[in-house]
Amino acid sequence: MARPRRIVLIRHGESEGNVDETIYERVPDHALTLTARGREQARAAGGELRALFGAERVQVYVSPYTRTWQTLELLRLDPALVRVMEEPRLREQDWGNLQDVEDIRRQRKLRDEYGHFYYRFTSGESGADAYDRVGAFFETLHRNFQRADYPPNVLLVCHGLLMRLFCMRWFHWSVDEFEALSNPDNGGMRTLLLGADGRYTLDRPFERWT
Repeated sequence: MARPRRIVLIRHGESEGNVDETIYERVPDHALTLTARGREQARAAGGELRALFGAERVQVYVSPYTRTWQTLELLRLDPALVRVMEEPRLREQDWGNLQDVEDIRRQRKLRDEYGHFYYRFTSGESGADAYDRVGAFFETLHRNFQRADYPPNVLLVCHGLLMRLFCMRWFHWSVDEFEALSNPDNGGMRTLLLGADGRYTLDRPFERWT
């Protein structure tokens, strides 16, 4: 069994939806692209990751959304050292289809009041549904760890909520703990580090909100 030394999670760079809510009325969530600022955030994160990984191999799992693929490309990791797998279970929490902007604002307010884990968007998912997807992905991940030649680094290019849910599932956090945490900024990263005792620890905590 070759457990990776690092599991790095990165949120995509700033996308069109992060700066213009009305775009959800015209463009599907999965098709939104990075802004100029988002591209710069991805390039900056790429410099950090290349320094972190050095000449070591990396297994990448990327959400199928346009903005996550664009983020991955702008990281400019060495293709000779990287193996990439698209992973639909790492997609953003589903909101449904094209959305009315006023309904988006109303539902986001309701979600803040009801709870991000349990609230289900109309025709979409709850955080709990996305949590179940992450749990199913864990089965694949741990099965892949069984390969003797598995790379020493894993990189997940995904979304802010998915990063929190991944850590919630990995570290067995409670729902209350999850609800108290904020998404990282666009282009933000968290790393799970393998210790000498065989356990993983988070390199730094998520910010908290009330």
